[in-house]
Amino acid sequence: MRGIALLLLLPVFSLAAPLLAAGAENSVARPAANSPASGPEPMLSEIFSAIGENRLDSALKKTETLLKHYPNFRLAHLIKGDLLLARSMPLSTFGNARNAPREKLDDLREEIIARLRAYRDRPNLDNYVPRYLLQMRSDQKYAIVVDTQKARLYLYKNQKDGSPRFVADYYISYGKLGAGKMLEGDKKTPTGVYHITSSLPAQKIGDLYGAGAFPINYPNEWDKRNGRKGHGIWLHGTPSDTYSRPPKASDGCVVLANVDLNALAKNVQIGLTPVIISNSIEWLSFDDWENERSALKKKIDEWRHDWESRDIGRYMRHYSKRFQTSDQTREQFAEQKRRVNTAKEWIKIRLSNLSMFRNPGNEELVLVAFEQDYRSNNLDNLMLKRQYWVREDGAWKIIFEGAYK
Repeated sequence: MRGIALLLLLPVFSLAAPLLAAGAENSVARPAANSPASGPEPMLSEIFSAIGENRLDSALKKTETLLKHYPNFRLAHLIKGDLLLARSMPLSTFGNARNAPREKLDDLREEIIARLRAYRDRPNLDNYVPRYLLQMRSDQKYAIVVDTQKARLYLYKNQKDGSPRFVADYYISYGKLGAGKMLEGDKKTPTGVYHITSSLPAQKIGDLYGAGAFPINYPNEWDKRNGRKGHGIWLHGTPSDTYSRPPKASDGCVVLANVDLNALAKNVQIGLTPVIISNSIEWLSFDDWENERSALKKKIDEWRHDWESRDIGRYMRHYSKRFQTSDQTREQFAEQKRRVNTAKEWIKIRLSNLSMFRNPGNEELVLVAFEQDYRSNNLDNLMLKRQYWVREDGAWKIIFEGAYK
């Protein structure tokens, strides 16, 4: 097999080969491999398939095409260099540039594996949806879901019936020490349900962050309740001379190639776009997703009706034993509601712009937000409310509640 034979025995290819073979059976429709808008993965897949079949000239041509679309893609330059060297000498390692730092080559190997694994393991996106996107409010046009294990970000569009539709996915880098942030400076990416809070243009933050940055609201209320610390978690780009970074390369941020960040930026709504970061996405069929969504919406409606009844016992049955607000225990909250209800002849509650996002992780937890129109015989009030609902004794209960702006 000409001089590249030993290259095929290296860990990167030994893993890539079964990834590609399995990927060929994946029924998901993908963009054309020669389309620059599709990202590098389809083209990388073809390159490695050509290498595996000893079609090295074809692999080189495909690599040169890839570099035309992504001229600063270091991984493609390394593959091209190996293919050229294989014409004149046997190769004994992945990456044969003289004096190339071993850690840099290891980073590129990890990137290949992450890209090809995500490409192979894509679920059938026509039939499955991330479990977390239970309900987007009507004015939330898009949602972002990040899978750190697969180094992948998925973009979903909000359809008229509230169901999410897959739009695109992108390779990302995340924390050097993985996911599950707990402390300031721990070099981990947080997992949870967040929202984009602002937009920082490139000229204000410097070339290190590439085309720009979108901060998220870490730590959120649930993070704070659980003692998680830190700040400054962004979605941002790469330096102008770098197409992409290794999978684990940031201090906790989610990092995209600049071309991908710019594409994503067109769909971001400041203060509205949800960002759900998971260590590994749970996928549901649309039937199972609809069952979960309907069950929780039913419980929320029961809570609203029981509030209108002014029966404090019925109302408080919806609150967890561990419930608390930012400044009240469950007992204090119940006593306040009891005093208020004694002055009411009637109460009417209307909820609108409901959103429900399931928190990633083992605990069954959902962030629910809505506009609350409260009316009674002596008070009218309109507010934005955020609740966390948790599974307790087999039923959904509210564990946190508070107003937000």
